[in-house]
Amino acid sequence: MQLTFARTLAVLATLTAVVAATAPAQASAGPYQRGPDPTEAALEAARGPYSISETDVSSLVVTGFGGGTIYYPTTTADGTFGAVAIAPGYTETRSALAWLARRVASHGFVVFNIDTNSTTDQPASRGRQLLAALDYLTQSSSVRNRVDAGRLGVMGHSMGGGGSLEAASSRPSLQATVPLTPWNLDKSWSEVQVPTMIIGAENDSIAPVTTHAEPFYNSLPSSLDKAYLELDGAGHLAPTSTNPTIGKFGVSWLKRFIDDDLRYEQFLCPPPVGDRDISEYRDTCPHS
Repeated sequence: MQLTFARTLAVLATLTAVVAATAPAQASAGPYQRGPDPTEAALEAARGPYSISETDVSSLVVTGFGGGTIYYPTTTADGTFGAVAIAPGYTETRSALAWLARRVASHGFVVFNIDTNSTTDQPASRGRQLLAALDYLTQSSSVRNRVDAGRLGVMGHSMGGGGSLEAASSRPSLQATVPLTPWNLDKSWSEVQVPTMIIGAENDSIAPVTTHAEPFYNSLPSSLDKAYLELDGAGHLAPTSTNPTIGKFGVSWLKRFIDDDLRYEQFLCPPPVGDRDISEYRDTCPHS
């Protein structure tokens, strides 16, 4: 009887080991995962799951950029958040991208929507200003304790988009960059090591995709996590007004790479099919 019982225990132990070895692994939540499970409807909505507050930063109290507005989740229950600095385009002020700054913040980021020193600053200058803004945000701002200084990204429109490539080139420790209808005289970005989503516009006559967004994307290393999204029928100023496609894919890219949140991979890979708002989409799927 004892022998039979011992053999039964041995069989059960073997079966348990086999089941454990063959059962599919369950994906565990990453340490930076924030917010509820994402849906397309939630990503295309005007606001994400977080209530946000804002604080203005005067140009008189900062150096290296023109001040701006910081948007941040009001809750402190989720710990610190990743952060993003956003730069406007040529002749623009921060108001041009305020809609996007609010939307990104409402998905669980601290966002610094900046003014540049001059509205005519060139992309290289805008890149330096984006980095100066991130340094201020993480080191001196009133919300610095809400920010994880190791998880940072940049965005920008037009020359600000060209500036975000400049920032990524200068600071490879950044986690993500999203240039929006970017403009830059420099066409080669083979040195960039930061995951990059470039959003161009099919009918852009100021920074035509054939001479800006597409060459920028093509020049990025093939080994890099990168994506190219072209807005169907859109012009250069598409990012300066509410755009669900920019919101959805921009937020997904930031969540995937700043928060390392694999729940957002589904919106990036495989490439979207049948989306009437997208004329072209390229991506180095799957992402590492």
